[in-house]
Amino acid sequence: MYFYKKSLRTRIFLSMFLLVLGASVLIAIVTVFQYREEAQDYHRDRLLRKEAAIRENINYILKTTTYPVETGQIPLIFKDKIYEIKDIHSLEIFLYDLDGNLLKSSKPSFFKDTVSPKMPDFALEMLQNSPTKSYIKEFEEDGQKYQSSYTYITDSYFKPLAILNLPYIEDDGFITKELTEYLYRLGIAYFFMLVAAISISYFLSKYITRSLKEISDKLSETRFDTRNKKIHISDTPQEISLLVNAYNGMIDELENSAAQLAANERETAWREMAKQVAHEIKNPLTPMRLTVQSFQRKFDCNDPDIDKKMAEYTSTLLQQIDTLSSISSAFSTYAKMPAQQDETLNVVKISKLALDIFNEDYIYFFSEEDVVRARFDRTQLIRVVTNLVKNSIQSIAQKNPEEPRIDVIVKTEGTCVNILVSDNGIGVPEENKTCIFEPQFTTKTSGMGLGLGMVKNIVETYGGTITLQSSEEKTVFKVSFPAML
Repeated sequence: MYFYKKSLRTRIFLSMFLLVLGASVLIAIVTVFQYREEAQDYHRDRLLRKEAAIRENINYILKTTTYPVETGQIPLIFKDKIYEIKDIHSLEIFLYDLDGNLLKSSKPSFFKDTVSPKMPDFALEMLQNSPTKSYIKEFEEDGQKYQSSYTYITDSYFKPLAILNLPYIEDDGFITKELTEYLYRLGIAYFFMLVAAISISYFLSKYITRSLKEISDKLSETRFDTRNKKIHISDTPQEISLLVNAYNGMIDELENSAAQLAANERETAWREMAKQVAHEIKNPLTPMRLTVQSFQRKFDCNDPDIDKKMAEYTSTLLQQIDTLSSISSAFSTYAKMPAQQDETLNVVKISKLALDIFNEDYIYFFSEEDVVRARFDRTQLIRVVTNLVKNSIQSIAQKNPEEPRIDVIVKTEGTCVNILVSDNGIGVPEENKTCIFEPQFTTKTSGMGLGLGMVKNIVETYGGTITLQSSEEKTVFKVSFPAML
């Protein structure tokens, strides 16, 4: 599992390296095994060839000897001939009787300290039970490998006379040398193959992962609310091309879905806004209708209080008309998004100016600096400050504290300008904090709830943010936007 957690590039590199390394080790093992098998077969075949040649010489001697061809005469028949055969074939020769007792050898001292003058019982038994009347024994002594063959010598009537034993030393020096040279050449070849495999795997993994890296970067940059770029990569494998095509198709579908969703959201927002406007307009229309109906029923031109009643009637209508006008203004102000203006202004000065329209003596302004410059529309900044202060005034009015207080603070923090408006009013309940900046949300009995929503739109238009911290004792709205350094 640890291997699969590695990057694709690392896995390709390690796979190629391990594949070549494993192949070289496997071929070396197979080669050594094959050489050993061939060496064993070679020695066995060579021993059998020598045995056949020696048997031919022995048969010739038996045919030409003047001694009786009997088991007991074997030492006399091969008294001197056994050494000639040894010299011709470069192989020690031992002759046993049919019971396994030594009759004659070309080198009797060969068995000194190693083999007794009597043939081993297991070899005699194996020879007697062999269907081919021959037996080859392999053994190792003092680190040297031997093969010892046993076979019958017969007379002209195929009657067994003696047992021929040929001890054969397996000399693997030449084969070992050839094997060493072969493995050396194989090692050099696989070394260059390993270097080539590392190089190929490096460039191959780089080529494959380059495309995947580009796709990964594009995927990480994909956003639902922005226009995403398609991927254009040439000379890629078929699998990568399929992935790129799938991504590009997804981008097309995403843009279509985003456009459709945006249209649906706009339509839904305007529908909700229209409902809210209609509802707010109906509120003053109802008392206006009742007032007109009441005036129509009770109107009497001869009534001595006609002037007073006319004034009350007119005042009621004017109040409701003012309410309709304020609703219309609020809706128009919210619907008109502020256009970005390249206007450099002093935030401290404009904030003070925005507070001049308020007559409340519990509004205080603080700033440690006289000049804090930023790019902001003058009118929009005044709207932000006045709406936040109005919200604080209304909050204080609902709570009626003994010592009402609103603090407006302007200060810089890093590369940002912060405007903080705090009050000791009623505060914002925890359940309302998440939706306080949404359009149409309000906890008041009048108004459309567009003030804070408008402030949020204005601030975000200029790359800023607005946050809220509220408790029972204190509520703080913090507006932050980039300053001019």
